[in-house]
Amino acid sequence: MPRTRLCSCWGGQVLPLLLAYVCYLLLGATIFQLLEKQAEAQSRDQFQFEKLRFLENYTCLDQQAVEQFVQVIMEAWVKGVNPKGNSTNPSNWDFGSSFFFAGTVVTTIGYGNLAPSTEAGQVFCVFYALVGIPLNVLFLNHLGTGLHAHLTTLERWEDQPRRSQLLQTLGLALFLALGTLLVLIFPPMVFSHVEGWSFSEGFYFAFITLSTIGFGDYVVGTDPSKHYISVYRSLAAIWILLGLAWLALVLPLGPLLLHRCSQLWLLSRDLKERGAPETNGLPRPQKIPISA
Repeated sequence: MPRTRLCSCWGGQVLPLLLAYVCYLLLGATIFQLLEKQAEAQSRDQFQFEKLRFLENYTCLDQQAVEQFVQVIMEAWVKGVNPKGNSTNPSNWDFGSSFFFAGTVVTTIGYGNLAPSTEAGQVFCVFYALVGIPLNVLFLNHLGTGLHAHLTTLERWEDQPRRSQLLQTLGLALFLALGTLLVLIFPPMVFSHVEGWSFSEGFYFAFITLSTIGFGDYVVGTDPSKHYISVYRSLAAIWILLGLAWLALVLPLGPLLLHRCSQLWLLSRDLKERGAPETNGLPRPQKIPISA
């Protein structure tokens, strides 16, 4: 039974991979936090000391002093310390942010606004990515395989009455529309509200993220003037993983939906040209197997 094959695929392959995937992310978040948080705190304190010293001496500045302070700012920025605000800014290496970073590593998004600054963190990041990236690809591939096993039950679509064909096509289109709403429309609205972006900026961030381009010009949870909930960046990381999984699921559905619509259009045109009522015995377009 196709349903039995689908359940067997999920229970025997996808579910263990999902558990391994989540555990691997949790492990990475924990280790990144242990390796990087203390170094970030030291960099933050050093930067605040230099900024206070600069403010105390601003009446007697010269070009060299300005250049030195600019260099301090640049070094702080490279280490992930935002020059705006004060030392109470949220840490970039608390568990939620570390989980977010681990997700950007294994999905190869790599915004570029944050990176390990310690030698131990950099070495661990290399080996973590060597295992995490293939694990991410394997997990997404198995999601697609599970969907394909389910879609093979729809290959008898051409043998069904036209009304049933239309209902299946509408159901498929509704599924894609609702999924797109939940993954690509609703999250940008939330990000726009929390970050103070326009909706176009939020949608731009969502697309750049889920396409794994990751420019880094827009990143959630980095504005020191805002007070984020502690799990905000963790929720963003989960959205990224779900969004990539959604794309892995729907990529086979796009061509299938177009194929169904074209078949219905050709059948409708054929009926109009013949001027005959619809019957189940009418010739139907040739069956095109669903590609993997």
